[in-house]
Amino acid sequence: MTQERTGAATFKGNPITLLGPELKAGDTAPAFTVSKNLLEEATLADYAGKIKLISVVPSLDTGVCDAQTRRFNTEAAGLGDDVVILTVSMDLPFAQSRWCGAAGIDSVITLSDYKTASFGQAYGVLIKEFRLDMRSIFVVDKNDKLAYVEYLSEMAEHPDYDAAIAAVKALL
Repeated sequence: MTQERTGAATFKGNPITLLGPELKAGDTAPAFTVSKNLLEEATLADYAGKIKLISVVPSLDTGVCDAQTRRFNTEAAGLGDDVVILTVSMDLPFAQSRWCGAAGIDSVITLSDYKTASFGQAYGVLIKEFRLDMRSIFVVDKNDKLAYVEYLSEMAEHPDYDAAIAAVKALL
């Protein structure tokens, strides 16, 4: 049975329920399966040996999610080949591809959790009320240990970009 964390966060001040465990730095990063496109899937294992910054957004078509993804796309240039930045959302792969093209996003890999919510449930970010993934940041080291975790308490707020990038740089 999936763990429910009632009132773990809010959306515009209204309590929401997150499904799945609350992960902490030091935990092993859970496996997941998400969609790269309609035919191709991606898993955590696909990025083995890399430092992974996983930026989770409810939908790329909102202001904060747009800004969050653009910020990490810009930061990617200074992080090198040992780092991969993954943006996970419930957006359909078509929408992710269209948005990236329109926004000029080329250094972040967008992955869709729309089919099974595998990522959202494994990382404790699936919002029961909306079937979206809650804004959050996970930094995973080359051995698939969580080095940094930020669950936002309010969906409409920005994550701590500087702390996330510092966590990645500490692993280089």
